[in-house]
Amino acid sequence: MAKGLSFSYSKMGMYKECPQKYKFRYVHMLPEQPKYYFAFGSAMHEVMEYIYDPKNPIFPTLQQALAFFKKHWDATSFDQKGYASMEKEAAGFEEGCQILRAYYDKYGANLVHPLSVEMKSTLDMDGLSLISILDRIDYLGDGCVKILDYKTGKTVQREPDQLMMYQKVAEASPMVLKLVQTIDPAIKTVRVEQMSFYHLPTQQELLFERSSDKEMYEFWQRVLGVADNIRAGKFAPDPDENKCRWCDYRNICPVFTGKEYEGPGGWGAKTGTGTASSAKPTVSAVAKTTEEILSEKIDRLGSMQQEEKKLKTEIMSLMKELKFKRHFGSKFEAELIDTQKIEFKDQEKTMALLRRLQLLSKTLVPTQSSIRALLNDPTVEEPAKKQLRELATENNISDLEIKEVS
Repeated sequence: MAKGLSFSYSKMGMYKECPQKYKFRYVHMLPEQPKYYFAFGSAMHEVMEYIYDPKNPIFPTLQQALAFFKKHWDATSFDQKGYASMEKEAAGFEEGCQILRAYYDKYGANLVHPLSVEMKSTLDMDGLSLISILDRIDYLGDGCVKILDYKTGKTVQREPDQLMMYQKVAEASPMVLKLVQTIDPAIKTVRVEQMSFYHLPTQQELLFERSSDKEMYEFWQRVLGVADNIRAGKFAPDPDENKCRWCDYRNICPVFTGKEYEGPGGWGAKTGTGTASSAKPTVSAVAKTTEEILSEKIDRLGSMQQEEKKLKTEIMSLMKELKFKRHFGSKFEAELIDTQKIEFKDQEKTMALLRRLQLLSKTLVPTQSSIRALLNDPTVEEPAKKQLRELATENNISDLEIKEVS
């Protein structure tokens, strides 16, 4: 069996997402398109490393941290970061500044140096060259450490494989042991006592206890299984509508081309793992034509809807100008329909009233339409309807009805 396969949590995650995507990225070495959320996360990690750098005995001020963040941010253009426009990039920068201000408001007066920041570890284990970057390691005493990982996405949820990878690496790494021994020379082994995800946008920390020996054993078997599949060249695509829609490799993927990508030099006819007998069936070239037809029809329908909306607005405007309620073409007639739109804009007062009148259960889900329906519900008493109407605002709106002339 081959030794020293370069491996990491992110590589494992991509393989589990789609083996074919892993092949494009790590076998063919085709880079993905820049993603703004990766650029934002990288910038925030850089500035957190700057704040907590153990080599600097004095912590930087908020203004120094903001200046460092700006310098890092300005090093690349908005499109290099993956932002769609300079305006969106500017909004990302301001979000980062707000996060830093909030962080200093919360911790600025009590900053404490950790054991290490952004420690890159390369660990040879079971035929793998295991690469990890540990955002922050805090020493808890008696050989115990806490691993903290910064998160910058919209939400944070527990990712067991990532947490177990941190635990595996930290407890087996000679680098971590050496750092601990600079404080406690008598320590012979490191124990990960706590792990946490720190969500910078909300300044919330999610704490997790260490995984059990059984959990760690099962996790490591999954790691070795993925590694064995990679070594065996098992890169069959795993298509899924949501995954494929945003994939950077869609235009060269055998699922959509019917051919195996063999690098810049050419295309092959085989798919899957490399042999016709073991290949996972892919969509044929005919299916690609069908997909193109579908795309064209979607575009056509969208254009027709845009044209319909424009014509409808123009017809209604002309009919109102001429004070017509109805008008005829040679084949169709148009009629202006005036209706009243009732809205409950003060949601808090409306909900309070529904509870007081014991009408909340009648709405199933209290939406604008379900609350409006109460006004026509014969089982709702008139005094209750009157109170609801007092909270409502009414607007006259016009619509257009088109029907064929008989």
